[in-house]
Amino acid sequence: MSFSIAGKTAIVTGAAKGVGLAIGRQFIDQGANVMFADIDEQGLVDQIGEQASDSDSIRYFAGDLRERLTIANLLSATIDEFDRVDILVNASRQFEPSDPLDPDNDTIEMMLQQNLMTSLRLSQIIARRMIKQANGQDEGTAGSIVNLSSIAARRTQPQMLGYSVSCAALDQMTRSLAVALAPHHIRVNAVAFGSVMSASLKTSLQDHDEYRDEIRHNTPLSRIASPGEVADAVQYLASDGSGFVTGQVITVDGGRTLIDPVSAPVH
Repeated sequence: MSFSIAGKTAIVTGAAKGVGLAIGRQFIDQGANVMFADIDEQGLVDQIGEQASDSDSIRYFAGDLRERLTIANLLSATIDEFDRVDILVNASRQFEPSDPLDPDNDTIEMMLQQNLMTSLRLSQIIARRMIKQANGQDEGTAGSIVNLSSIAARRTQPQMLGYSVSCAALDQMTRSLAVALAPHHIRVNAVAFGSVMSASLKTSLQDHDEYRDEIRHNTPLSRIASPGEVADAVQYLASDGSGFVTGQVITVDGGRTLIDPVSAPVH
């Protein structure tokens, strides 16, 4: 069984930092062509600009993927550079606290737009390209779509209402698209992860160091994941090694969703 993605072409969104950047870099190391996409053009330049200048397998695209035209332009840019798309990783996510009792708070709508609708629209247009590329092939995988979700979809924290709902919707979108695209040999899966040592978490831990102990205490493996560990799971789902896996949400959380955070015994 091979988890190789060598020679394949991938689009990775949210790729200027954090988990998205780690996924893009791992794909490059594994021999794939990668289009790094993000709204943060300066972040893309800082992180992979020099590599893109020296390598034919690395390109980047800056734009607001909430806009339909930008999505179309991303696909066109990728085809111009690499001729095809084999893998889509929807890693662009947004988190904002939300007040569930404030009808004037628009953060829920904002996160549904960013975390759900952007991934849906991009998946739709890329899937159409994958179908065209397959040209009626009867076997094998015509393409793989991997969505990044969160264990927040299964946890209940009112201040995370918008984020939780958008991730739960993304999980259901993953399952629905998996069934819809299965006849075309396109697989759709997701990775739901817990606490990962991203740039944003590092900043939070600097301000609230006690949060690190809380995470470890509520995680059976007693540590925080590295972005590379999420990238490993994404590569598995993107590769032919998971050729009979579709519609699944793989959890990468060190066992955090397996336990009740209330430590006192129940009588």
